[in-house]
Amino acid sequence: MVNINFNLKSTEQDERPIVMVVRWNNRRLNYAVLDKIHPKFFETEKGKKFWQRVKSTFPGFSEFNARLDYIEVTTGTAFRKFLNDNHRYPEPKELKKILDVLLRHAQEAPKPTLFQFIDSFIEEAEKNKIHRETGRKIAKGTIQVYRQTLRRLKEFEPHYGKAIDFDTVDLHFYDRWIEFIGSGLQLSNNTVGKYTKTLKTFLNEATERGLNTNLAFKHRRFKVMREAVHKIYLNERELVEMYNLDLSENKRLERVRDLFIVGCWTALRYGDLVNIGPENITGDKISIKTQKTGEVVVLPLHWMVRSIMKKYSAFPNSMPPSICNVKFNQYLKEIAFLCPSLGERVLSNLTRGGELVTLSKAKWECVTVHTARRSFATNLYLEGISSLTIMKCTAHKSEKVFLSYLKASAEENANLLQNHWSKKEALAAAGVSPATQEVLPQLANNLN
Repeated sequence: MVNINFNLKSTEQDERPIVMVVRWNNRRLNYAVLDKIHPKFFETEKGKKFWQRVKSTFPGFSEFNARLDYIEVTTGTAFRKFLNDNHRYPEPKELKKILDVLLRHAQEAPKPTLFQFIDSFIEEAEKNKIHRETGRKIAKGTIQVYRQTLRRLKEFEPHYGKAIDFDTVDLHFYDRWIEFIGSGLQLSNNTVGKYTKTLKTFLNEATERGLNTNLAFKHRRFKVMREAVHKIYLNERELVEMYNLDLSENKRLERVRDLFIVGCWTALRYGDLVNIGPENITGDKISIKTQKTGEVVVLPLHWMVRSIMKKYSAFPNSMPPSICNVKFNQYLKEIAFLCPSLGERVLSNLTRGGELVTLSKAKWECVTVHTARRSFATNLYLEGISSLTIMKCTAHKSEKVFLSYLKASAEENANLLQNHWSKKEALAAAGVSPATQEVLPQLANNLN
């Protein structure tokens, strides 16, 4: 597991420093033990009695070798303790820091508090740190959530009645935390869950770095709240209505509308939508590597998209120029307000402050840039396109997450099932046997 040797550092001096060489798992640490000796008194020939120790011809060799034995045993013990405590091998700089404390009596740097750790964690994320799971830079939106969570924790501390630190984040903390940000701040369950999930991210990272030993946050009761909330989509009739709006006198709104329509027929997230380049468009298809998942999606150009690209053919990517996400959503509501069909009221239920709340809003008030992805998925689903095909376009890896994008109403689902049964009845009436009906979809796929 770990191999420890003692060598003499090669210098021109008569006496040479002894260096402990520690090797493990393709790692190496050279550690000076602060003792020097003349080479003639140090045994370097393997197999000899005092190999890698001081020869008996040196006065006080017994005490010298006892010191080296102590250093070797202490190093091995420290290595195994780190491995047991952290379930991973130490890095050379981590082992050196431990040995400095044990062998040189260096003062160990005080561990950061939870808030200090979160501050440094956010600072690292802002310096283009790579996310270890995705291999990509941490998004600005994610960093913003980090900051919001830290702010909520600091707001909560006076209500908690004691300092919030690694050792005080227990199940009692969790109950009070949920009560404060849920009931106290009247936040929805999903927002409470977002902050709790982010807190667990901080604690997981601190635990892996050896800064936290309190694992109460891993208890099943320390859970992340989630609640399904109704989100709208725009059906094809509504999209056509928006597409046909005459916004030629307002370029600001026209460009936002056009880019939104492109999103509705490509399912691209905002970050991908605004980064479509000429190299992503080949013939009648868009091919792009998505920022969030790293998946490459290939999408055919819908007739609305082709029409919009023709309008912006003077631009390098034949797409409307982009603006920031916040302004985009703000202008999008102005556009949706101009569509008469989006004036209908929609109801949604959510838990806020521990109580079920029913909200009533005009549909235009609910339109955001993310409505485009839900519209793409739901409209294709209602046309009978398979979930697997749609997921290939939306770049969803999880079917559970994908299904949350399908916003068809109960009536629309019923109509979809009714159409399916009606087709089967028509085929049966035409003399097509049930066995033949089963293979017809496969035959159609083969023809395509």
